[in-house]
Amino acid sequence: MKLNKIMMAAVLAFGTISGAQAADQGHGKVTFTGSIIDAPCSIDPNSVDQTVDLGAVSNVSLLKGGNSEPKPFDIHLEKCSLETAKLVTTTFDGAPGKDGLLGMTGDAKGASIAITDGSNNVIKLGQPTTENTISAGSTETTLSFSAYLKGDGGEAETIIPGKFQSVANFILNYK
Repeated sequence: MKLNKIMMAAVLAFGTISGAQAADQGHGKVTFTGSIIDAPCSIDPNSVDQTVDLGAVSNVSLLKGGNSEPKPFDIHLEKCSLETAKLVTTTFDGAPGKDGLLGMTGDAKGASIAITDGSNNVIKLGQPTTENTISAGSTETTLSFSAYLKGDGGEAETIIPGKFQSVANFILNYK
């Protein structure tokens, strides 16, 4: 009987020790997302959701409709099929600002975000860009843009410093 109690204690002790060695030493989760689109090109995953830092802009530079320095960004298209389309336009949409530009949320006031195409033409929200050619013989193309802050035309007291953010969604249209 005494031997059975000793054996039982030993089995329980070894069970506890082996359980401690099998403890979780790290874990995680991998989530896969995406979408299948009906389009002649795929959008490079790095182009789908981007952040463009417009920097810390002096309110003085925005007086009377002034601008900040443009910050470039691109939308990369890949695996394009020229059998389906040879041209693409981009339409941006978001919260409206002044004169068809992109509005801002946050503490900062008195400016809007201008988005320009590769030729520095301002793109109005909801309006397609000029057509971009998908290069013959290439399965990839890059759509180049820039963004900058543009003062809404007010004096110093109407430009309120603070943090801001904005989201512009884009839609591609192939022809």
